[in-house]
Amino acid sequence: MVMLCFLLDLRTLSPPLLRDLKQSLLQLANFYAISCSGGHKSISKLKPLRDRIGICYVIRNRVSCSLEMKVAYRPSGNFSLRDFHHAVNNLPTDAFLPELNNNITIPCSDAHLETVLSDKVLYSWGGDNEDVGRKVIVVSSCLLENLDTVAKKTLTDAADKCVSVDFVLLEQVPNGVGSLSESINNFVKNICDLENCSFRNHLPDAKVLCILVKEWLNDLRDEAEELQVRLKFKKNILGSLNQICCNLIPSFNPIIDEFEPCKVCRCHGSLLDDGHGNKTMKSTCPVTGNELGTLDLVANSLKVGNQTVLLMPSFHCYTKLQHVTAPVDFSIVERTNLGSLSEGLILGTPFVVVPSTSNELDDTDQTELNYQVFHGLCNALHSLDQGLVCSSRCNTETMRETPFQCYYILLPSNNGVMLLRRLAGSEEVIPIADVSRSFDFTEVKDIRESVKASLLEIEVRDYNPIPHERGFHQKLNVLVKESLHFGSLPTTSEELPPEPTSTQIDSSNKSGPSKQSMGMLPSKEEIPPLDSKSGQDKITARITEEWEQLIVNEIPNIKSPTCVSKQKLDSLVILPLESNKPMDEKTSRILERLEVPRKLKAKVASPVIASSSAPTDACVSMKKPLIPFQSTQNSVIGTVASQPMKPNFQRLKRKK
Repeated sequence: MVMLCFLLDLRTLSPPLLRDLKQSLLQLANFYAISCSGGHKSISKLKPLRDRIGICYVIRNRVSCSLEMKVAYRPSGNFSLRDFHHAVNNLPTDAFLPELNNNITIPCSDAHLETVLSDKVLYSWGGDNEDVGRKVIVVSSCLLENLDTVAKKTLTDAADKCVSVDFVLLEQVPNGVGSLSESINNFVKNICDLENCSFRNHLPDAKVLCILVKEWLNDLRDEAEELQVRLKFKKNILGSLNQICCNLIPSFNPIIDEFEPCKVCRCHGSLLDDGHGNKTMKSTCPVTGNELGTLDLVANSLKVGNQTVLLMPSFHCYTKLQHVTAPVDFSIVERTNLGSLSEGLILGTPFVVVPSTSNELDDTDQTELNYQVFHGLCNALHSLDQGLVCSSRCNTETMRETPFQCYYILLPSNNGVMLLRRLAGSEEVIPIADVSRSFDFTEVKDIRESVKASLLEIEVRDYNPIPHERGFHQKLNVLVKESLHFGSLPTTSEELPPEPTSTQIDSSNKSGPSKQSMGMLPSKEEIPPLDSKSGQDKITARITEEWEQLIVNEIPNIKSPTCVSKQKLDSLVILPLESNKPMDEKTSRILERLEVPRKLKAKVASPVIASSSAPTDACVSMKKPLIPFQSTQNSVIGTVASQPMKPNFQRLKRKK
């Protein structure tokens, strides 16, 4: 990031050239206004956009006929887009001197480099931030004569202060082309020993000025985040080399589609909205924190990007972008050769284009004709290896109508469908870094042949996404398998209620179904640990009691709840002994307890359980999640608790 100072020699710039140059400076300011180094962070956390552009110019005073250097825009504090536009639009347009039109060089003192590179101008800009670099861009249509000792000392001192000077010559194509080339060579020799100086000559063309604007914009912004990568080959590509180091550089920078309305404080002009466009609850100044009244607010403002605000008149009307409505019009602009189309300019989500079958084509003949014309267009473009450049007011990324033109490319295929991709406009293109270097042609040819031979060893085939799996399903299956290993906890709605005490068992039989009748098992917290032999005896006695209550009150419910048919329930009924031998009183009491209660028989006979369709729904609704794995000791207790032990009704022998 550097601070730019433009030094314009208005004496040598013709009115048409000055008009184009002024538009380029305004474009630079517009780009810088919407630039945001903070990404998508909240506006309250973003630093204000610092002022990093200055403009100076040289003119001849018509009264005294002396040369003067004036400052049109001085960077101070935060960047003001309105003030910058005002300064550029008010540059003198009558300072051009026709007598200098045929001159090739001008005296070095006329440029006033010593005045610009002084504490009064350039070195006083930037405020407390001394780490920021500075760059002076001298724009003229004439070369400077041989640099004298004073000029070279000034440029050398500027190099010690990390100030670079770029001389930009906008050629006017004079009559003596040979003289211009000789003067350019002499000027380059004079500055070749100065590392902080550079020289470039360009024709005053619109494309050239656009490239210069993008280069100046890169100087204003933070250093580009280049991602270093390595291309690794399975086999050596050249000798023992099996990798190539590269840098990833973005090729475009999308611009905004709309300017949002906002409110600012009148005292500092600070934005009162947060990063999401929501109005703050209290109208307070973001700088001082003081409460603001109605007269202290400027409601008619527009937010340009995230850090720039424009104050608008009260009669300004803002129209919010509307969602697109079908059908969307795409106007054909031109044909283009796909071989010349840079893939780096294609951006956005691709859309597959097929012939329409909507209700607009009511006639069957029209539908068939539309289908045939579409495939004819696709086949013709594919045979020519060309695509169609289209324009539309619809942004397919946001599906909104935008006041700016959006450009698209229609790509054909050999299977009867086409692809619509968005193209970057002139404002969104970022100039590619200069990678041209001089090589020995013989060495380059040998390396090219060797690399080509290595490439021929790599398998070649048409790309098919089916065999190129990214491993999503494999990774997710492993994660689910690991998750199943630990089981899953019951949800909050399925938490187990506390176990009723022995005094509550009899009352539960009268009032409602018990915990065993609801198909619930005792949780591990309810089972005391096996600390001693007496504790284990208590657990055994408790399990025996639960078995008896389970047999008397409800059917056994082991493992997950399942639906039991009537035939299985009937088989659970213990039939009386066929022997006519009279039973004693204890045996009769035991058999009476083991019989199925009448309430249970009524439930078995009910059509809800006996029907063929009900068991499936009942099973699904009563299904519970997996029980987490427990430790060794707890797992033993859980097994005993979930599988009732067979009761032993034999009377224990008394010890003698």
